[in-house]
Amino acid sequence: MTKTISLLGATGSIGRQTLAVAQELGLSVAALTANRQVDLLEQQARQFRPRLAVLYDPAAAKELRERLRGTGIEVMEGPEGLTAAATLPEADTVVTAVMGSVGLAPTLAAIMEKKRIALANKETLVCAGELVMSAARETGAEIVPVDSEHSAIFQCLQGCRDRGEVRRLLLTCSGGPFFGRSFDELEHVTAADALKHPNWTMGAKITIDSATLMNKGLEVIEASRLFDVAPDRIVVTVHPQSIVHSMVEFVDGATVCQASPPDMRLPIALGLSAPDRLGDVAAACDWTHASEWTFETPDRRLDLLSCGALTFSAPDMEAFPCLRIARQCAAAGGTACAVMNGANEAAVQRFLQGEIGFNDIPRLVEKALSKVSLIYRPSLADILEADRMARQAVL
Repeated sequence: MTKTISLLGATGSIGRQTLAVAQELGLSVAALTANRQVDLLEQQARQFRPRLAVLYDPAAAKELRERLRGTGIEVMEGPEGLTAAATLPEADTVVTAVMGSVGLAPTLAAIMEKKRIALANKETLVCAGELVMSAARETGAEIVPVDSEHSAIFQCLQGCRDRGEVRRLLLTCSGGPFFGRSFDELEHVTAADALKHPNWTMGAKITIDSATLMNKGLEVIEASRLFDVAPDRIVVTVHPQSIVHSMVEFVDGATVCQASPPDMRLPIALGLSAPDRLGDVAAACDWTHASEWTFETPDRRLDLLSCGALTFSAPDMEAFPCLRIARQCAAAGGTACAVMNGANEAAVQRFLQGEIGFNDIPRLVEKALSKVSLIYRPSLADILEADRMARQAVL
């Protein structure tokens, strides 16, 4: 059970909910980090009294330093600050909730210090999964996923002694705000349209990724590396209600699923307490009243359609090419996933700023993949350089 956390990405949606859970559990907070949100991080620092507060942006860090003068809270900035926060001796768990590849280096640093990692930054495993998982095996550091889908698989695999018993992982997907639309129909949708997720309240970048289905592509790669399952044994299925968060199909034909209302406090709490479960973290599904779930998938192995209330159908890979691109990069290996991720981050930012259209996001990602050379068995430096070149190719 976690006692003290360092929280990377304290002002985002996951970060704010993590602090709420930590407060309920009576956990200590050693460090808080954010990008440039001075007001909120100051408020959080005064409330939770960490030893260290970090703002990545130097100008914002300078302002925070002035505001916290006399509190005894040290203020740092930049990547050095993130690494310092991730490696504080008193923190037994590091919650990585920063967005993007900026979370890679501090996560690796925390692993080398044998910290428990509550992982909400999927880009860490997407860009450098082999490096990260190898380091975790060498040091014995535990990685517990906080993404709702990967937390669901983590739970479904409890008691599975041999991964050879697993036939497939099934990642569920709400479909986002544009489920059912064609590629042509998406040509002129706006950022405001794309930010209207039907089920989850999240940050802007991950919400856009959910709209393009790149988020699900990233999750396929993350699941493959986290659970040591080949990408071609990971299926994405659209489930608009976001009640079943993922499933594991075993070789004997049994399928185990994790179901709960869409509430991130559940995977956050489990990330801090696993293997133990805490009481009354969030409301459970009410199984005593009649209800209907609808899912969609092309696969008939389970034949859930015969159950009447459960149906499955596949995501539309033509309307949402980012999922196809992610699968291709997973198959290619090397730095392909790092290039894809960096290009996607830059393209999403341009879309949010109104510089490009929605369908330009996959176009620019494919452009970067065609321009940046693929390196197999990359070092951390190779991965970071691939990320830099991919972003440059998108600008």
